[in-house]
Amino acid sequence: MIDTRLAGQNVLVTGGGGGIGAAISRAFAAQGARVVIHHLARDLSVPTGTQWDHVTPNDDAARKLAQELGNDSFAISADLSEPGAAHQLVEAVLDRTGSINVLVNNAAHCESPDTVDTLTQGSLERHYRVNTIAPALLTAEVARRRRGDDPLCVVNVTTDAARAFPGQIGYGTSKAALEALTRATALDLAAGGIRVNAVAPGPVQTGWIGADLIDQVTAIVPMGRIGEPDDIADAVVYLASYQARWITGQVLQVAGGHAL
Repeated sequence: MIDTRLAGQNVLVTGGGGGIGAAISRAFAAQGARVVIHHLARDLSVPTGTQWDHVTPNDDAARKLAQELGNDSFAISADLSEPGAAHQLVEAVLDRTGSINVLVNNAAHCESPDTVDTLTQGSLERHYRVNTIAPALLTAEVARRRRGDDPLCVVNVTTDAARAFPGQIGYGTSKAALEALTRATALDLAAGGIRVNAVAPGPVQTGWIGADLIDQVTAIVPMGRIGEPDDIADAVVYLASYQARWITGQVLQVAGGHAL
């Protein structure tokens, strides 16, 4: 890209301290942006018989990453499953930055088991609170508190299997709802010049694909390799950049042809 026009902008990345989120944080910092790295700072209570997947407190990692990035970047914690967390997070960020120019809704909740025969109201609520409700409220908060005609865009991170995700009912349907939210908010906010898009990753190696699964996962990706966090980060930066200035309401599948 010739000029992303992201230098000096304030970027809030939820779940920005590890995995795909950390790659996104680094990619924005490389464009000269100040990155606010949201992270989970404490262990959450896990219901009996349930396992958290990809839900890891990373307070130290987030703070170290902020130091690495420079550009006055900093880390901030919030439990997005809690009522009021979205408002409090935006309030705390604006107190330090004055504005938010890019919101990346990357934080996600994923747990197992998550099949039809194990589904509970609690598991559905946990998925939707973080994967759908928090992004909706964060988007509303940053839009309402936009300063004048400051540049503002939102990029949501979903999953390429959101249309049908057998075996992960709560996770898959909450991400499908996030894609619907992307389109709805894009239309609501377009007149004000606010763009809302989404990136839908395929299988990405963030540590969950063990050596015993690599061949199996690779075989279902038409381009013949597992994704890397940077693959997703580059797409997120593109959608936030000046080059994507007339793109809104889109879900960009970044998956090597998986789940087409």
